[in-house]
Amino acid sequence: MVRLVSGMARAMAVLGGLVLAALILLTGISVAGRVLNTLFHGAFAQSWFPGLANWALDAGVGPVNGDFELVEAGMAFAVFAFLPLCQITAGHATVDIFTSRLSPRASRILQAVTEVVFAAVLVIIAWKLYDGMASKLRSGQETFLLQTPVWWNYAASLAGAVVAAITGVFMAGVRILEMLSGRVIMVAGAEAGH
Repeated sequence: MVRLVSGMARAMAVLGGLVLAALILLTGISVAGRVLNTLFHGAFAQSWFPGLANWALDAGVGPVNGDFELVEAGMAFAVFAFLPLCQITAGHATVDIFTSRLSPRASRILQAVTEVVFAAVLVIIAWKLYDGMASKLRSGQETFLLQTPVWWNYAASLAGAVVAAITGVFMAGVRILEMLSGRVIMVAGAEAGH
């Protein structure tokens, strides 16, 4: 089971990384297009090389249409895609000022309670994203520039949120078993303890 959940978390993180890399490329192309569009519309280009400037403008040199919409949807997906790996590797930020002095038993109890709360929050987030997606699907709402259904964006984020919720519930179960048995099943900060 550890391998399956870990594999899902890694796959989502890789997918999130690919989307993030594509968004970086898209943003760079869009910014370059904006700069060139401004340059070709400027007085300098229109007086010194009007043929090239007009050809480039006619060819569509400019910002990527709907770049903000794509970045918004892609970033939401990427955040949810990275959550499962962060959850299974205990990569969330922690403050250990007080907890570092706890006994191993108290530390396991605190870890189990924290994982249960995380799991509950992740399940609620996935549930509310599903509700939002269903609402957008029913309303038929579309994005302003690209005219794509808004529910697509919710569905993409929901995929990551569901994997995060599954991972959260799994990790809560692992930490509860660790608390009850007193043995380490998965080392915090690593995918699997052997």
